[in-house]
Amino acid sequence: MDKAAFEAHCRMHMNGLYRIALSIVRNDADAQDAVQQGLMKAWISRQKIRPGHERGYLTRIVINECRNIQRHRMRVFPAEKIIKESPVQKDAGLKEALDALPDVWRLPLLLKYMEGMTEKEAARALNITQGVLKGRLYRARKALAKRLQEEVELE
Repeated sequence: MDKAAFEAHCRMHMNGLYRIALSIVRNDADAQDAVQQGLMKAWISRQKIRPGHERGYLTRIVINECRNIQRHRMRVFPAEKIIKESPVQKDAGLKEALDALPDVWRLPLLLKYMEGMTEKEAARALNITQGVLKGRLYRARKALAKRLQEEVELE
């Protein structure tokens, strides 16, 4: 992949990569770092990117960078001292319900519904099969609906 094509793909997917990173690390600075580090690694290995799979490849690298940041953070800070930051969103209840889901369910939801990836793309980005992705989406939707229903009942 040449420089112009790589830059075009990065620009096209930058906002989505940032949203995914922010949903994982829950800190603006760490999310920006994850995207930047991920894109640097993708640039180095750009020849490995298969045509048509650019989005999934970039997403997978950014997710891996987020995991690296989390591992580093856990070595540096005690878990109870980590401050979870996130920008204010219009629907705080939905955001809280999404944030309460474990990553294994939250990430498939975000990739499919918020980022508009196909199931095939999302499965590739998460390095799982489409069948596993469908199961996680099903369980995530059920858990999210239950959580949102509980919030409505409390009001």
